[in-house]
Amino acid sequence: MLVMISQLCTEESLRSPDLQVWANRLRPTWDPDGTDPKELLVHRKTWEWLFIAEALSEHRMLESGRTGIGFGVGKEPLVALFASEGCEIVATDLQADKAEATGWRETGAEYADGLAGLNDAGLCDPEAFSRLVSYLDVDMTNLSPGLGEFDFSWSSCAFEHLGSIVAGADFLVNQMQLVRPGGVAVHTTEFNCSSDDETISGGGTVLYRRSDIIAIAKRLTEAGYRITLDLTEGASPADRHVDVPPFSNTHLRTMLGEFITTSVGLIIEKPDDWVPKRQRWAWLRWIRG
Repeated sequence: MLVMISQLCTEESLRSPDLQVWANRLRPTWDPDGTDPKELLVHRKTWEWLFIAEALSEHRMLESGRTGIGFGVGKEPLVALFASEGCEIVATDLQADKAEATGWRETGAEYADGLAGLNDAGLCDPEAFSRLVSYLDVDMTNLSPGLGEFDFSWSSCAFEHLGSIVAGADFLVNQMQLVRPGGVAVHTTEFNCSSDDETISGGGTVLYRRSDIIAIAKRLTEAGYRITLDLTEGASPADRHVDVPPFSNTHLRTMLGEFITTSVGLIIEKPDDWVPKRQRWAWLRWIRG
């Protein structure tokens, strides 16, 4: 049964039994000694990882023999987690020279220098990880069809760093070329809770407004993909708390410049019978004679 749809990060979603199953699997990445309190899980980055894992699982993507590509993976644990399920994974991140120029290499956990560190928590058997996981330098603004075709794709708060709202939207559409019919893409990004008018539309990190997400969904639908949105905001005290430095253990919302931001997750399905738009128009002209 499908539980997850494209939605905002909320405490209710984070604490749901479905996501907590994955939280227990990922706990060694932030609590290697098993001593930290459960409240440390109330974090939007944690929600993103759990959301992606559950969405892919519900679409039967996390099974032996499936193939997946992750974009801007940094040191995130999802690569090892998905490999532990028997998936063949291509992990990608920005070329080293470009990452150096933009400062991403200095962030540590937010940039992947190859496969090093992607299985440090031991989520995947080392032999299986070596066999199933490969790494490629990939510029998300210039995707090549030569990367291959995969059952699924994902990214965790990556496409908001491509320079503009438009560049991120273009990436979402373009990366669907790498997902085979019957496959699914799951991506998370920044969501502007403060305004559907003013936002950060360019620079190192952009904020997607409600209208931007709706426009992206429309564009994907017009290209023949399926996406269902529910942009209902959470109403619990944790949802309403805006975390600022020094950060607390409740971090579902924070500030970026003058705006309050949280995470939004998008699930994009590519139907089994999907054909390129040009080909659909050609068929339509042929049918009409």
